[in-house]
Amino acid sequence: MTVKIAVSGKGGTGKTTLAGLLIANLLKTGKKPVLAIDADANATLHETLGVVPETTIGDLRETTRKNIDQIPTGVPKETYLELKVQEAVTEGDGFDLLVMGRPEGSGCYCYVNSVLRKYIDVLADNYPFVVMDNEAGMEHLSRRTSRGADILLVCSDPTVRGVMTAGRIAEMASEEDMNVGRMYLVIGRVPAGAVGLSPAVQDAVARTGLELIGTVPYDAGVEAVDIAGGAFVDLPADSPAMAAAAEILERIT
Repeated sequence: MTVKIAVSGKGGTGKTTLAGLLIANLLKTGKKPVLAIDADANATLHETLGVVPETTIGDLRETTRKNIDQIPTGVPKETYLELKVQEAVTEGDGFDLLVMGRPEGSGCYCYVNSVLRKYIDVLADNYPFVVMDNEAGMEHLSRRTSRGADILLVCSDPTVRGVMTAGRIAEMASEEDMNVGRMYLVIGRVPAGAVGLSPAVQDAVARTGLELIGTVPYDAGVEAVDIAGGAFVDLPADSPAMAAAAEILERIT
């Protein structure tokens, strides 16, 4: 059975960091292979994984739509697109990465999107875990370019405004029937040494109705890896952020 975990939240809340930490923990505990999907147009998940993607689904979609009549004779369009999806996968050590890339341009993408969605879902079913770093606006879930998620982790920073924004994202996921299972709140970028959340933030969390499944502290080691261009799987065993992500995984899986 495949467990699909989607991570969302407004920009600057550490959602890509959380997605990378979750993947690193899955790899370190032998729960692999993992399919990592970067569904943010500003794709940076690969930087937390230490790989460089050569192409994106957005590039594939655009090229196919413009040249759909030039597909080799005798090759069904669906077969051609399935092969191209496979070519768009970047292979890593214990994981594969699929980058969704740029949004749609002008013109009709209905047929291409339908086929791509089908084969991305087929691909995902071959992995025990799928972790998707989603856009802040939930676009890839709302456009049905993914089959949804079993677990949605909505990220916030430790501010009232951030928490209320996370609550609105969760409301949108529910109202638009995005085929999401369980939803939880994660608060990241918590200052090192902070003892709990402020009363105002705790009150905001209660008002969202979301269950706070965990917090992720600021971790100098994560920043050092980012600066060096390394992968989160190389973080030391005593990394506070890795430990926090491990606890979140234990609670949701």
